[in-house]
Amino acid sequence: VVGSVCRELVLCDGGRGEMPDELAVECAVELLMAIGFTLEALPHGQPVVEEVFHRLKTVKGAQGLDGKLIYTKRMQFVIQDLLDARSAGWSKKSFKASAKTKEEIRLDQERDLRHGMLGRTCTGELVLAGRRPDFLRAKTSP
Repeated sequence: VVGSVCRELVLCDGGRGEMPDELAVECAVELLMAIGFTLEALPHGQPVVEEVFHRLKTVKGAQGLDGKLIYTKRMQFVIQDLLDARSAGWSKKSFKASAKTKEEIRLDQERDLRHGMLGRTCTGELVLAGRRPDFLRAKTSP
């Protein structure tokens, strides 16, 4: 069901000249950023993800009759962020703080101190985009 929604949002079955609205593309990108990792791990989800990503690459560089790109720079960057996240194994840098245990905070502090001694600065944290949350994975039926 989710795969067909993604395909419909980016008009995978549309005619050659038909381009999806920016809002539909942005919705597809957000949906894939939220569930892409899990969808791609499923046997029937892999071909859908491949098809939608191929379409997004086409949409990103689409030009109008005047030779100008159809989509705004912002939309091109949104699509590129999704493409980059997938190529990095669905990991992306998050700049918002997420809830952590005391142990996770201690480990982060140690990592930051090590990086500080090496002269590197850490901004944000890498998160796995589209992974099923831990509390849902723990509730799988026997």
